[in-house]
Amino acid sequence: MRYPLNHPLGRFGIETDDDDPDLATASIPIAGLVNPLTGLPTVAPLAMLVDHVAGAANHVRRSAQEWTVSSELSLEVAPGAAEAIAAAPDHPVLGVARPVGPKGTTALALCDLSVGGVLIATATVRSFYIPAPQTFTTWPDDDADEPDVTPVGPRLADRMAVEVGEAGGAAAVLVQRDDPAVYNGVGAVHGGVSSMGLELVGSAALNSGAGPEFVTGSLRVNFFRPMHGGAGAHYSAVPTRVGRRSAATDVVAVGSDGRTALAGRLTAYR
Repeated sequence: MRYPLNHPLGRFGIETDDDDPDLATASIPIAGLVNPLTGLPTVAPLAMLVDHVAGAANHVRRSAQEWTVSSELSLEVAPGAAEAIAAAPDHPVLGVARPVGPKGTTALALCDLSVGGVLIATATVRSFYIPAPQTFTTWPDDDADEPDVTPVGPRLADRMAVEVGEAGGAAAVLVQRDDPAVYNGVGAVHGGVSSMGLELVGSAALNSGAGPEFVTGSLRVNFFRPMHGGAGAHYSAVPTRVGRRSAATDVVAVGSDGRTALAGRLTAYR
């Protein structure tokens, strides 16, 4: 299943396979995308795929009166993942997710990510079950003549509707614009987009100095409330610890209301 370009999944080329009812399966092209803050190749889109495919594994277990929202996302990236992605530029990353344990007020799903048959990461998503919203966001038809449809640029920043913000020292900031094309069904920034924002600023903060590149090893995200783009909405990171071989940074996403919507930690290695 493909999605229109004015849909958050369509902007990143995500395709969903509905053939296996016991597994949630989807793919995302990632080769060639770079961090807008550093210009370096990025694994941030893995978080977008994880939020979608593992979230879907939890979502299909809901009752007719329930909906799901992400509560936690954890991504563990294998050494050599970036090299495997670069070596298979014509292959999208494939995510396969399955539920873990019984469904309660929350649910947990485990996801494996691979490219060209090589396992490059594993991840989990925990979801809350909430009462189903009365209304959902709708997207206009994906038609070049439709005035509400904005063409998608080739850069990751274009697809995410983000801009590099001003920061001091080793801090890194991305500004989240108000763009309905990156909003989910309840009118907030898609959890995969906001998780990507955290990875991008975290990686940039750890690579602001001299020396070999710090490569993302893990990203852990807590979702506290819906994030809305616009004036004041941003992602930021300041290094917590930078050593010779490993480093860590706390990352936050702040919505247009000035409140922290997501928080997490990124750990990287060189």
